[in-house]
Formats: sequence, structure tokens, C-alpha cells
Amino acid sequence: MKKEALYTRRQVIRKTIGSFAQFSALMGGGWALWSHIKNLPPDNGLLGGVQPPIRTVLTLNEKIFSKSLSNDHLAKTYPKNAAEKSPRINGNVGLQTPLEPDWQLGITKANGDMLSVSLEAIQQLPKTSIVFNFKCIEGWDMITSWGGVRLSEFLNHFSLHKEASMKYIGAATPDTDYYVALDMPSALHPQTLLCYEMNDQPLSIEHGAPLRLIVPVKYGFKSLKRIGTLYFDDAPLADYWFERGYDYYAGL
Repeated sequence: MKKEALYTRRQVIRKTIGSFAQFSALMGGGWALWSHIKNLPPDNGLLGGVQPPIRTVLTLNEKIFSKSLSNDHLAKTYPKNAAEKSPRINGNVGLQTPLEPDWQLGITKANGDMLSVSLEAIQQLPKTSIVFNFKCIEGWDMITSWGGVRLSEFLNHFSLHKEASMKYIGAATPDTDYYVALDMPSALHPQTLLCYEMNDQPLSIEHGAPLRLIVPVKYGFKSLKRIGTLYFDDAPLADYWFERGYDYYAGL
């Protein structure tokens, strides 16, 4: 009996050591692979800021998520009383300069002409409200209430049909320090808004006054604060966080 117990104990020790060695080898291999990827030079140009293998995975994710988008793919909505009364303020890139008192939204049309639209003109369009769970890629989320006009209705009202037929739309702050790009199907999604209200009140400066994007089917970094200009192209447009290693589509 003692010999059997001793033999069993030795087996357990041997297996434990073997398992630990395998685990250590896997950890070491994983660490070596990560170190190799991390030390690769990042891709450049529009794809700047991230190593090619990581970009490959992000691009694959974009292809998968983009196939699921449709007008029936809606972010979950909530009653207004579920909305946070004092929503979190996150990010101030593009908000460092004072807001011009004569702000107007500038639109660069497909032929290069400029169109300027006042906030009052935007507020004359049919108002749409949405209460949804605003999700940040940093890991936090918050139910928030917004009011404005559908971007699709805005483009239609101002006869921007040719522009809406293009593949991408870009938006930038007046100082151009912050800029985002959306694929056109996401821009025309029925929940994508040009917002001028939060909790039924005019936007505060910190939350993007006088006008901001709200894109419920994407992570929050696509919901640009203080829009200065809109522009269009059939080629992918520059995107602030994409250039810093995030994925271009950012879909939910």
C-alpha cells in the first residue's frame, strides 16, 4: 500500500511538473510572438499607427460587422426616464478653441462647391429623439438621451443626393483637430443623428455644442463633437482614432 501511494505521488509530481513546463512554454511563446508583433514598424499613411498583423485582424472584424448592418439592425432604445441626468464628459480633442458665435455647418459638395447651413435651418427639419446605451471603446457605457435630425433626412432636404451616393462621409471639428469617417450605409442608418439637444436641452460645450454626431450602431469615438464640416468621397477618408490603432468600422 505504501509503495502504491508513493508511486501515485510521484506520478502526480511528474505530471504537475510536465504541465507547468508546457504552460511556461506556451506563455513564453505567446510573449515572444507578442513582442515580435509589437516591435514591427506600424503601417503608414491612412493606415498609420498599428502593426500590420493587428490591422489584418481589425480589417477582418470590420468585414464581419459590416455584413450585419441594415436598417433593421437597430441599437436598443430605452424610455427617457432611464437616461443619465449628468452624462459623462469624455474627450475634448477639437474643442480647445472657442466656439465661433456665427457657427454654421459647412458641407463640401461633390463638385467642390461649399454649402453653409445654420443651426436654425437644421432645427427646422423634423426632429428625431433617441435614448440608447452610449458605448465607449474604453469599456464604459451609459444610457443617454439625444435629439436632432436624421443625417439621411438632412442630406435629402439639402439635395445632397450625389454626395449620399458616395461610399464615405467625413466630419471634422472647426479647427480640424478631430475628424471621423463613416461608411455611407452607417451614415444613412435611421438612428444616425445630427444632434443639437441632450436631455431635451441644448448641447453644452463639453458635449459638442452646437451640433454633433450620434451614431448608436458604432462606438462613441465615431460620434464627433462640434461638427464644423462634412465632406464626401468614394475612397476611405481620414479618421483620427483609426490612425491611432483602432478599427475603421467600429461597429456594434
